[in-house]
Amino acid sequence: MGNILTILRKELLDTFRDRRTLIVMIVIPLLLFPIMLNVATRISARQQKKAEIKILNLGLISRDNAPTFKDIVRDHKDIRIIEDIQEDRIPDLIQNGRLDFVLVFEPDFDVKIAQKQAARVHFFYKSSRETDISKKRIINLLSSFEDQLVSERFLALKLDKSITDAFQIQNHDVASIKQKIGEVIGGFLPYIFVIFCFTGAMYPAIDLGAGEKERGTIETLLTSPANRFHIVMGKFIVILLAGITSAVVSVLGLYFSIRLSKDIPPELMDSLLKIIDYQSIALVFSLLIPLCIFFAGLLLSISIFAHSFKEAQSMMTPLNILVIFPVFVGLFPGIELNTTTAMIPVLNVSLATKEIISGTIEFKLLLLVYLSLFVIAAISLFFCVKWFQREQVIFRSN
Repeated sequence: MGNILTILRKELLDTFRDRRTLIVMIVIPLLLFPIMLNVATRISARQQKKAEIKILNLGLISRDNAPTFKDIVRDHKDIRIIEDIQEDRIPDLIQNGRLDFVLVFEPDFDVKIAQKQAARVHFFYKSSRETDISKKRIINLLSSFEDQLVSERFLALKLDKSITDAFQIQNHDVASIKQKIGEVIGGFLPYIFVIFCFTGAMYPAIDLGAGEKERGTIETLLTSPANRFHIVMGKFIVILLAGITSAVVSVLGLYFSIRLSKDIPPELMDSLLKIIDYQSIALVFSLLIPLCIFFAGLLLSISIFAHSFKEAQSMMTPLNILVIFPVFVGLFPGIELNTTTAMIPVLNVSLATKEIISGTIEFKLLLLVYLSLFVIAAISLFFCVKWFQREQVIFRSN
């Protein structure tokens, strides 16, 4: 045990001297989410405000129909009516930005309305996120016009408009606020855990394996009184701590970015703070330990095999996609935590996190998740130790 601690202290010192590792492990996770959240909320708010106050160019082909609708539109100073347009040029006018929307009333619109029939209005637009916000303004005008026409019909027939409501549906959502918010947060948190567990462990693993081989210091370490098991365990623990630290720091960065955000409504902030209790946090973080053990063993094995820092990096980088894919699958509708998914590495972390935050985790399934994670973690560590004991791997020549 003393040799392992000696190797651990030595590797920790080497790791903390590496600025690149510290940046990836601490600085980026801590600053990334506050910067991202701040920039995203500012851009989103700016774009929404821009779309809401934008003066819209509304093409209108009414054919002398719907004079009341024109009056409704003219009351809105932020909408400009353009009538002298050709119907066959509508797509081009919208595509090149000269018009934002076009409404085309069918020729006998007023006749059908007078006969209490359903008339048609053709609505032309180019869909986009910004357009969707502006589109609601036109839809609201059409809805207001329709309500006015319907009210006039009922008035002419001397009928109460409420007779069209045969029954009313009263929705009762039994999902708690914790379950609703947990569904969203629980789907997002695994991305943070997995990405930063992996990237936080990757650079220390490269440096403590391939980096030492490249610098020629691995031979000196092998001549020390510590045996190879002690050496690999010392390196392994450092990589494990780096992965866990990176994940924890990233979550702290997300927490502070949420707390400092001025764009989150106070009632939503109160709900977020209430649903995330200490027990849920402890359970979620407990999933990180076996997950990081698995990553540490896998990454250190690759690093020991590689000739150089660059080769190890090129071998590990594609693994980011393979590691994050199960988390992405966990967001699909219908993918729930059960006896099968609880045994699938990484995917089970994603699904279990969602259930823990929502407060709906089943103890039996949680045990299966732990069992699966610790089994692959043990296999990963066992393989890493055996791999390090092979001369042809450490001193690989081709």
